[in-house]
Amino acid sequence: MIGKYVIVRTYSAGVFAGTVKHKKGKEIELHKARRLWSWSGAASLSQLAVEGVKFPEQCKFAMPVDVHLTEAIEIVYTTAAAKKNIEAVPVWRV
Repeated sequence: MIGKYVIVRTYSAGVFAGTVKHKKGKEIELHKARRLWSWSGAASLSQLAVEGVKFPEQCKFAMPVDVHLTEAIEIVYTTAAAKKNIEAVPVWRV
């Protein structure tokens, strides 16, 4: 799992996409992780992990950061195409 690009759904912190640095139990550290606040053009995290999004301009993906998540409840491996698609979504800022 180390070095793989994944989507992580947490108990209360939301959804993140990033590269796994470390995992132990429910804890996971991600490198260059983006919080996926909202997305358009994927019906579920499963579709997002396989295909990415169809409407990147309508998505709200935060800037990449290193993050330590303590309550990972779902980890979905992504395809290379989905990783490229997620990373290409413009950074959402206010």
